[in-house]
Parts: sequence; structure tokens; C-alpha cells
Amino acid sequence: MNAINRFLFTKIDNSALLIFRIFFGTLVALECYGAILTGWVKRTLIEPKFTFNFIGFDWLQPFDGYGMYAYFIAMGTLGVCIAIGYKYRFSIIAFTLLWTGVYLMQKTAYNNHYYLLILISTMLCFFPAHRGYSIDAKQNPALQRNYMFSYVKWMIVFQLFIVYTYASIAKLYGDWLNFGIIKILMLDKAGYYVIGELLQQTWVHKILGISGIVFDLLIVPALIYKPTRKIAFSLSIFFHLFNSIVFQIGIFPYLSLAFSVFFFEPETIRNIFFKRKTLYTENQIAPPSFKNIVYILGSVYFLLQLLLPIRHHFIKDDVLWTEEGHRMSWRMMLRSRYGTLTFEIKNNETQERTRINPKDYLTEKQARRIGAYPDFIWQFAQHLKREYAKKGQDISVYALKSKVSINGKPYQPFIDPKVDLANEPWLHFQHHEWILPLKKD
Repeated sequence: MNAINRFLFTKIDNSALLIFRIFFGTLVALECYGAILTGWVKRTLIEPKFTFNFIGFDWLQPFDGYGMYAYFIAMGTLGVCIAIGYKYRFSIIAFTLLWTGVYLMQKTAYNNHYYLLILISTMLCFFPAHRGYSIDAKQNPALQRNYMFSYVKWMIVFQLFIVYTYASIAKLYGDWLNFGIIKILMLDKAGYYVIGELLQQTWVHKILGISGIVFDLLIVPALIYKPTRKIAFSLSIFFHLFNSIVFQIGIFPYLSLAFSVFFFEPETIRNIFFKRKTLYTENQIAPPSFKNIVYILGSVYFLLQLLLPIRHHFIKDDVLWTEEGHRMSWRMMLRSRYGTLTFEIKNNETQERTRINPKDYLTEKQARRIGAYPDFIWQFAQHLKREYAKKGQDISVYALKSKVSINGKPYQPFIDPKVDLANEPWLHFQHHEWILPLKKD
């Protein structure tokens, strides 16, 4: 127990946490304001007539009209407040709730990084990131502290270790190891200035494939280990800037670089960012009165983080085909899916059958998703059932001629055309038998 207390409850300098708060707040503000300026909010949350929310959160829908602009302006402003440390607790909790809300209300633009942002902002709700270089601390000097408990650092580090390690392990499958998926991912980058032609080269695909596995597997240990830290940090800069330029994924490469502050010595961080700050060097072991809460909440949280990414191993068939257990599992840039299908509804009273064109209901991006993802197909069937129920009609919904291609392979039948999807339950942790099995070569 003494060793655990030393590991978790040693008081260490808090420079890394303070500068991370500033980086985090600034980046999420840019993300939220940028989502408006780039048209992401309009395309994803305002224009669609029907939004694919996370199943079970049907009640969580975008505001009508231009309400989502106000929503994102509010989140961006909260990000500014986080960065400057103004009403920090309120700001970080409010941001976390609002960001989680917008994450759950749509998944057409799903990104693993959006999920990571929920996890990190939730942690920050509990961390004392406002106890220096903040308006709160300036207005109330009693808040000032130049130390934090070491568990703050190690919770961030362990979360990153989980993310990168699972991401590396997930790449150990055929289409990554033969570099086929990398070739597919690079096809639409051919028009990039200077590097577009280079990204189409087989030797580049091999470098990216091998380095992707090795980087994800070793980057956290290499940052922890002092002799390799500077080299690892230099590689991180190259890796994340490459991702930013090639894949254009917003703030997240820069947020990933911001995490690096937790790996360097406090004196280094203090000397770079807070030259006037008093460095805490006592390293006193002082378990707080709430240590049992840290043990319990930390254990439950990380057990969940360790189990969620492997749940697909306990679900029938291949997750690459069924998508069951894919989300929240750090399975990043592993597949390219394309699908085709036709919806048919049957009036259960008159037995009349009618074909439905999803494009009459969905945006172009939603229409591309619906043919290839089983939860989108199921949700659209439920939407049709509700729409016709409002007209006083009881209907069945069938997905006909459903075929899916994974990573450029031949199309295979995907959804059982005999199953009435309108009357099928959704099983969060089980296989859906109406997803036809993958026929392997």
C-alpha cells in the first residue's frame, strides 16, 4: 500500500497541468468556432432532416433552426474560459456535458478523437487545473497551489497508453499488414500539392504501415523513458503534423502533442512556460482524505477502458464486417466501407409494398453511410416505422439487395432481406442475426 500511495499521492509540481489546461481550452475553442466557420455544424447538424444519434439517445436531437450555432458558440466560449481559468469548474463541467451531448446526438461524422475529448474533459472536471495562472486563482489567492498529486499525471499517461496500445494491436490484421488499406486511404490524397504523388507510392505505404504499428505501440513508453524522450517527442511532432496535413482532422494532432507536457520534467515545463512560478520540489507523500474515492473511481474507470475495446472478441463474426463493438475501441483508420441496398416497406394491413429511396430523407453523407453500417440501416428502418405510424399505418421494413464491400474487396450480401427490421430490437453487446455472415476466402 505504501508503494501505491507513493505512486499516486506524491505531491509533484503542477506546471504540466496548468499549461495543459491552457492548451486544452484554446484548442477546444478553436474546434468549436472552426466547426461553424468550416460549415461542419451546418452540414452535420442543421441540414439533415433526420439525425443518426447513438442508439438509446433518440431524445437527444439538434436544436431547430440555427440553435446549433449558439450551441457551438457556447462551447467555444467555455473553451476560452477554461484556457484563462475563469469559473473553471463550471466551465469544464458545462463544456464536458455539451460536448458529450453533441457527440451522442450524431454519429454520421463519428471520430475516435471526439470520444477521447470526452474522456479527457471528464478527467479535467476533477483535476485542480485552475490553481495557478488563472483568473480564479488571481481573484481568490487561497486557490493558489504549485503542486498536484501524482495520480493526475499518471491517469493521463495511462489513458494515452490504452489508446495507443489498442490502436497498435488493432492494426495487426491482414489489410493493414499487406498495406492495402493504406493504399485506399491515400487514393483521395493524390491531388495534394507536392506530396500527393508521393502518397501513392507503394514504398511510402509500407513505411506508413510499419511505422504506424511501431509508433502507436512504443510512443508512450518512449516518452516515459528519459533517454528516448526527446527522440520520441521529435517523432511525435512529425507524426501528428503529418496526420494534420494529410487527414485534416482538426485540433486533435495538436491536442496529442499537448499531452507531451506530462512526460517532461516539471522544471523543463516551468522554465519554458512559467519562468516566474515557484517550482515545487518537496515530493511529499500525503494521501488525501478522498484517497479511497480515487482508488474506487479510478479502478472502475480504467477497468471499463480496458474492457470496452475488446468486447468485439465476445461478439459473433468479425468486427470489421459487422461493426459490432467497433466504436470506442480505438480502431482507427482500419477500413473503408461501401454498401448498396434498397428499402422496401410493407403495409401490414393492405400488404401493399413500396420501395423507399433513402436520398429522399438523408443528406449525401448520410446516404453514403446507410448502405454500409448496420446500426444506420436499423435506425432508418425505425425512423420509417415512426413516420408511417404518424399516418396511421403499421408497416414492416426490409433491406433488399444489401451488399457491402470492405477495403475494396468484392461486394458480399450484408442484411437478411427476409427480416422485418422495424420489429427487431437493438442489442448493444450481442450479435444481430440479421447481419449475414462474412464469407471468407
